[in-house]
Amino acid sequence: MDIRPAAPDQIPAILDYVMAARASIFPQLDATQVPDDLARFDEVYLGSDQGCFLLAWQEGRIVGAIGYLPYDQRFSQLQLTARDTVEVVRLFVSPSCRGAGVAKALYAALLAQARQAGVATLYLHTHPFLPGAIAFWQKQGFEVIDVESDPVWQTTHMRLDLGAASSRSTRASS
Repeated sequence: MDIRPAAPDQIPAILDYVMAARASIFPQLDATQVPDDLARFDEVYLGSDQGCFLLAWQEGRIVGAIGYLPYDQRFSQLQLTARDTVEVVRLFVSPSCRGAGVAKALYAALLAQARQAGVATLYLHTHPFLPGAIAFWQKQGFEVIDVESDPVWQTTHMRLDLGAASSRSTRASS
């Protein structure tokens, strides 16, 4: 398995992969509606210093994906500042590769990229109906900061503080 950043010429394959994964995991969502971040993939993930998208490749095909983008303050109940906070999104692993450490490897590569970029806080949300998702993120050091009471989604908000000041000083001294 090889993990590397997304490239502009891969965008059509990335969108196919992510939209198919999203449709299988979230059948209640409209599979024809492309989310804004994906519709503006180049701008959001490749053209911004607060965006990152990584792919796991195996035998010439995408087997996993993960990204981060600037946090947009859309959850008013959360006490997160937009400055130096990014939202971890689009972690998908092909069913044939689940349980093989792909998600952990993708996240480790994303974390390294975030530290290098001077990110202070990683934010994400997930849902209890996704098997193992909350436990996975807690093992990576994330803490639950809010759980919404909606009976369908029960959106679970999580964060991880990175202490970006120390990563910036490390980068500056390199």
